[in-house]
Amino acid sequence: MKIPNILKTISATLDEHHAKAVVVGGLVRDYFLQLPSKDYDVEVYGLEKIEELEAILSEYGSVNLVGKSFGVLKFCYEGEEYDFSFPRKEEKIGQGHRGFDVFVDGNLAFKEASLRRDFSINAMGYEVETQKFLDPFGGRKDMESKILRHIEDKTFVEDPLRVYRAVQFCARFGYTLADETLQLCQAMVAEGMLEELPKERVYVEWTKLLLKSPKSSVGFTLMQDLGILEKYFPELGVLKEIPQSVKWHPEGDVWKHTMLCVDKMVVLLGNDEKQNLKYMFAILCHDLGKATTTTTDEDGRIRSTGHEQAGVELTKTFMYRLTNEHDFIESILPLVAHHLKPSQFYTAKAKASAIRRLATKVNIEELTVVAKADFLGRTTKESLAGVYHAGEWLLERAKELKVKEKPLENLLQGRDLIALGLKPSPKFKTILDEVYALQLEGVLNFKEDALRYLKDVVNDKKH
Repeated sequence: MKIPNILKTISATLDEHHAKAVVVGGLVRDYFLQLPSKDYDVEVYGLEKIEELEAILSEYGSVNLVGKSFGVLKFCYEGEEYDFSFPRKEEKIGQGHRGFDVFVDGNLAFKEASLRRDFSINAMGYEVETQKFLDPFGGRKDMESKILRHIEDKTFVEDPLRVYRAVQFCARFGYTLADETLQLCQAMVAEGMLEELPKERVYVEWTKLLLKSPKSSVGFTLMQDLGILEKYFPELGVLKEIPQSVKWHPEGDVWKHTMLCVDKMVVLLGNDEKQNLKYMFAILCHDLGKATTTTTDEDGRIRSTGHEQAGVELTKTFMYRLTNEHDFIESILPLVAHHLKPSQFYTAKAKASAIRRLATKVNIEELTVVAKADFLGRTTKESLAGVYHAGEWLLERAKELKVKEKPLENLLQGRDLIALGLKPSPKFKTILDEVYALQLEGVLNFKEDALRYLKDVVNDKKH
């Protein structure tokens, strides 16, 4: 295991004090998963007082004492930060992740200190000086079996967020929950233990599920099995009951389609995390409206007329249950409201004016990404071919019309009206809106055209 030289140096010094440095947590897990990781968490065993560790670390770099009362020191060396801590035990005394009493004890055994961790794969350690791996709860064996197993019932239930952590770990690593862990998580959900969790903490785990998983559907399916969606996110939970037309959706119900879509979206993502998160939530929510609009005719034909617009309000209530980021939520809604437009416009060979108007409501480039994931998340012959002709056509037309990423800019501003001798008034908006509407229709294409049109309007009013 590759260890920074500064940690080796500190380990050697600790060894002289009859103490040892043990790298713990996700770094050790990711080493065996062959995943990149750079967050070094080091537990120090064998010292009596945290001040001893502080003195040793101060010889090599700067030390931040903010977490000292909890046995944690942040050590900074050449711009890199490392977390050093004493082993500790925790006792639940109240709700929330802050409702714990922390007992710091430098003489705890590694196994005893690791009881507070959630899963066996996160309870492994690496002794820096002896280059020895510590694995008191069989984390390596569970990794080989691709099993996610909790360590102890008593400590696990003390932080209900661990249920969501189980979900995102299974999706990220392709693991299966151990039977006893599955049953414990189901019981925690049924007993309402997750209700104490603040939405901010839950949102972090959802973000990891959506952005770090090769197949987010694994996590959502597990949430279904645990009862999370039915209890806390019914907008998603009900989708399993909503049928779809076999002609357009041979893959099955709305839930199956949505899960295919979120997995297809992963391959369409770029490097911008916030943008990626917007795409993932948009495709997750794009068919929520089918829950309230789906009907079956007497002849058995299934329709979901107006589900795009119906999905907007459902997306709002769903998203606000996860986060209060208003602007982010608002940016998702147009993608839900217009996700069928690329295919509809392609079929109808929509006019330039329609495409220009669409660009005033939604970012067309973003929309085609969401629509493509929607198209690929089906098992029709066309979808399985993997080419979304409608999206390519709309993108090309939007590019030609210069509205691919944003709507047309107004040819005229209020100052142009003033320059023509008009006095500022509430009518300015009406006049500018009228000019802009003609822009969208393609009647006015240049500022000179708009000014000429406006002069004619002004002269007509004078006469």
